[in-house]
Amino acid sequence: MYPPRSERSVPKKKGKRTRNTIIWAINIVLILTIGLVGILYALNTGQQQADEPVTPEVVNQDQPSVTDDAKGGDQVGSPEQTSDEESDDNPKSTDEETTENAENTTGAATPDSSGSINSEKTESGTKKPVATPTPSGTKGNSGTDNESGASKPSNSAKDITINFVGDIQFSGKVAELLDKNGYDYPFAKLGRLFKDDDLTIGNLETPITLGGTGAVDKTYVYKSSPKALEAMASAGFDAVNLANNHILDQGVEGLVDTLTYLKEYGIAHTGAGMNRDEAYAPAYLERKGMKIALLGFSRVVPETSWKAEGNRAGVAEAYDSTGAVKAIQEARKKADLVIVVAHWGEERVSTPNSDQTRLAHEFVDAGADLVVGGHPHVLQGLEYYKGKWIAYSTGNFIFSRSTTEETWKTAVFQARCSSDAACSMKIIPYEAGLGQALPMIDEANKLLLEQMARLSPGVQYDANGVASPN
Repeated sequence: MYPPRSERSVPKKKGKRTRNTIIWAINIVLILTIGLVGILYALNTGQQQADEPVTPEVVNQDQPSVTDDAKGGDQVGSPEQTSDEESDDNPKSTDEETTENAENTTGAATPDSSGSINSEKTESGTKKPVATPTPSGTKGNSGTDNESGASKPSNSAKDITINFVGDIQFSGKVAELLDKNGYDYPFAKLGRLFKDDDLTIGNLETPITLGGTGAVDKTYVYKSSPKALEAMASAGFDAVNLANNHILDQGVEGLVDTLTYLKEYGIAHTGAGMNRDEAYAPAYLERKGMKIALLGFSRVVPETSWKAEGNRAGVAEAYDSTGAVKAIQEARKKADLVIVVAHWGEERVSTPNSDQTRLAHEFVDAGADLVVGGHPHVLQGLEYYKGKWIAYSTGNFIFSRSTTEETWKTAVFQARCSSDAACSMKIIPYEAGLGQALPMIDEANKLLLEQMARLSPGVQYDANGVASPN
């Protein structure tokens, strides 16, 4: 017989209570175990954090502070008062910016960069940019760089965009600053401006060498680390002019080293060489099917021994323009676009002298499509001559800091050229800070464009800096 249901359920209830008790006990043990593990983990993590050293944020005190406004005006101090330079007809004359770190600025803004430079740790612990030379014809993306304000060509467009900048050197106080902040510091505020164009060209006003012998009887003698070229290549530079009054500051050995490092980092050069033929020879580059000839000439040479003659190393000089004109004419036969970078004029003088205008016109008459000048360390205006743009002085770009405020103003001179060598010109205002180029915005930008309009008779600029003949 089966017992009553009430009797049959008694053992089941007892078994169920036993199982529940065991389950609760297990749960309590698990909860206590998890809690204990959590407490031990928290204590261990806190101890590790306490043992780690705290690295304070590095604040750059070398870069002058930024103000809101740029001072307009096109007048600078008399060169007799601010420079030791004699007339540039005397090839022994030379003078450069003072290396004093001025505390005021012209009103540049420093927006965050949209294009950071690839870097890796060096043994010294500073970041060293990794140079990746751009294959010919591959540079350039479509779109607009909002930070720089620069227009960019479409990949499918036949037009090419070329950015020109002024004097560049990484010596003295600039070198001290870069040793602290890394050699990518000069270009940190440029975004992708030089990476997304088709060609970026500057005036390299320093030998790149670890050796050499410094020039004597010369007020300013420069010498820059090879790390600088690595950073320039990473920033997007494609070519440099060497025809200037500093490239032989460390003698022929310094020039040889410079040429070697330029080749190593994939940066083309013109304006100097191991003999006259090399110095006057153009650098040929190809972009979007266009063959471009780049030539450099200097009418500022410290002494006659710096001039490339026969088998003597040196710079391509233009005191006598015969050699320069011939080189341009020969390049015109081979290239779709001919560019001349000239080193000329008087320091800290914002208007071109008669030698500059004469040479510029000779260069265009010989076949140059663009003429871009430097050496005065201040901006000079544009001229539209026979359908070709002449930029008389691009000012400083990466340089030491003078007490002359006009030397703090600079710009990126951006040309857009078609396959038939017709070019437009645009001014993108920048400030030349100590060892760093800083974009100007708002009122500072407007004031610099107004100043450029005053310096450029017969030329007008729109609000975006695009120049056009009146």
